[in-house]
Amino acid sequence: MKKYFEQLNIWHTCFVLGLLLFIAVVGIRYYRLYNRPNVLVEGSAAYLYIPTGATMEQVLDSLRKMQVLRVENRFITAAKGKKYANSIYPGRYKLTNGMTNAALLNKLTRALQDPVRMTLSGNIRSNERLAVLLSRYVETDSAKILLTLNDSTIATGYGFTPATIMGMFIPNTYEVYWNTAPEALLKRIKREYDNFWTGARKNKAKTLNLSPQEVTILASIVYEESLKNDEMPCIAGVYINRLKKKMTLDADPTLKFAAGDFTLRRVLGRHKFIDSPYNTYKYAGLPPGPICVPPPVAIDAVLNYERHDYLYFCAKPDLSGYHDFAKTLSQHNQNARNYHQMLNKNRIYR
Repeated sequence: MKKYFEQLNIWHTCFVLGLLLFIAVVGIRYYRLYNRPNVLVEGSAAYLYIPTGATMEQVLDSLRKMQVLRVENRFITAAKGKKYANSIYPGRYKLTNGMTNAALLNKLTRALQDPVRMTLSGNIRSNERLAVLLSRYVETDSAKILLTLNDSTIATGYGFTPATIMGMFIPNTYEVYWNTAPEALLKRIKREYDNFWTGARKNKAKTLNLSPQEVTILASIVYEESLKNDEMPCIAGVYINRLKKKMTLDADPTLKFAAGDFTLRRVLGRHKFIDSPYNTYKYAGLPPGPICVPPPVAIDAVLNYERHDYLYFCAKPDLSGYHDFAKTLSQHNQNARNYHQMLNKNRIYR
């Protein structure tokens, strides 16, 4: 009997040791699969872009092209263990050096994507240009974004038209997700637009007998006239004075817009005959939409325009970027002659 128990203890000891060895092997394998660093990134980070509807093979193909996996098979095995193929979410995911398969799969399976910082500036002069810019930050291509911007029904839903919807975009830096659809992006932009147009700004627009959209249209002209922030309120005052007197705005930037050429440095007489609703030499009042996306400083310049009696202004001949202002047409004509002499002297003919 004693021998029997001795043998039993030996078998028990062997079983325990075998079990411990098995657990150790499994533990080591599990550690290697999930908790051992398996992402190699040069620099601070790399970004994995997973398009909508992507398959497991497409994700692997992207990772291969990025050359960020130390041991690809370990990631594949870990992904199978997490059943990642059943939960592939589109988006932009930040990968850092030393990231484990567990950390990477945790991001991917829970759609913990990293936002894109989308910067909008004031040099956007058309829906086409706006669509191209937006497409740099999101998954959707520019053609589909342009269709959304030019859709009358969609624009009307936000209180705009295809001609005015560009004014809904307030230049700033926004955080958006790469796979954000065009209409969802418009909702985000509209929310920022509403936040910008505070009660105070709306009241100032009302005292000008202008809607926020009309203020934006005028601000786009002011911004194209001068990049000098300290001069914008004075220029805005000129246009407000002309609107009050029911004079045509005679704004050269609107002719450039109508001609489709913002590279023009010299507006000629023939440009004033362009038949376009944006030709403010030909048609009184504001054009049907903004000629660019004006920054907040230009919008506030209109809302806080400078009170004066000027009705005209012309670029200074010193090429400083500032303008000479005039109350009378004769004074303005003299300022214009001085400027044109400078253009001729420097052989600037267009």
